[in-house]
Amino acid sequence: MRAVKLFLINSLLSLAGSLSLRMAQKLGSSLGWLLWKLPTKARDVTDINLSICFPEYSEQQRAELAQTSLQQTGMTILEIPLMWERPVEECLNLIQQVEGEELINQAQQDGRGLILLAPHLGNWELAGLYFSSRYKMAALYSPPNIAEFEDYMIKVRGRLGSELVRGDRRGLARLASILREGGIAGILPDQSPRGKGNAFAPFFGMEVKTMTLVSKLMQRTGARVLMTYAERLPNAEGFRIIIREAQPGLDDKDPVTATTALNASVEQCVRALPEQYQWEYKRMRHRPPGIENPYKPGQIC
Repeated sequence: MRAVKLFLINSLLSLAGSLSLRMAQKLGSSLGWLLWKLPTKARDVTDINLSICFPEYSEQQRAELAQTSLQQTGMTILEIPLMWERPVEECLNLIQQVEGEELINQAQQDGRGLILLAPHLGNWELAGLYFSSRYKMAALYSPPNIAEFEDYMIKVRGRLGSELVRGDRRGLARLASILREGGIAGILPDQSPRGKGNAFAPFFGMEVKTMTLVSKLMQRTGARVLMTYAERLPNAEGFRIIIREAQPGLDDKDPVTATTALNASVEQCVRALPEQYQWEYKRMRHRPPGIENPYKPGQIC
């Protein structure tokens, strides 16, 4: 059964990967519109997140942002097979502009490692492909639910030499080693972490569990941090890579101070491009004990 599922997934990826960017975005936008129009979980979660994060918006403004956001998410879903299946040069040619690359050059002048934090904003797969085409890089990942799909994912994400590192103890030790050698590590910083060793910090004004991994890596290796994302340009014109400074305090030894700076860094990027953020993800699900889960009214965390 797993083999059949894997075959179907690979076939769909190959088919979607053969689409032009314009067609992928057109179909993805239609998919997103359906997710918004129908009574889907994606629509429900998006509405909840936007009501939490943009209380100053009117209901009409949040409804319009929800629709646009889900359409942008649909585009991302259909674009990712392009990034995985098409020749690398063809994908890189979609990048029309890079803003802030001098920050990377400045960060690497003294030979220290660099952590690139890429929120789920725009097309993060293209951002990863771009940086792995230019720098010695490693990227943290979580294995997929279908074990057989992991080899494919490692192959396509690492085809330019980027090293894929699992988010377990051995993988994190390898990531620290790469940073000590002056390499670059890519991390998705806006996931809702499980387990102990994390901290609660505000994200759009709501206290949520936040990873302490970034601050620990900075303290252990002396690495610097920058934010990045690939902004989708209108009318299938391609993408713009954005590189920004992170908020100060990410390396603070106090976990609350460090994670507050991390969330503020992500929030700054999201506010610059809110329609391209992955609002259908339950980022606020892990809250301090005794507080209600916003996605399940009446359920206490």
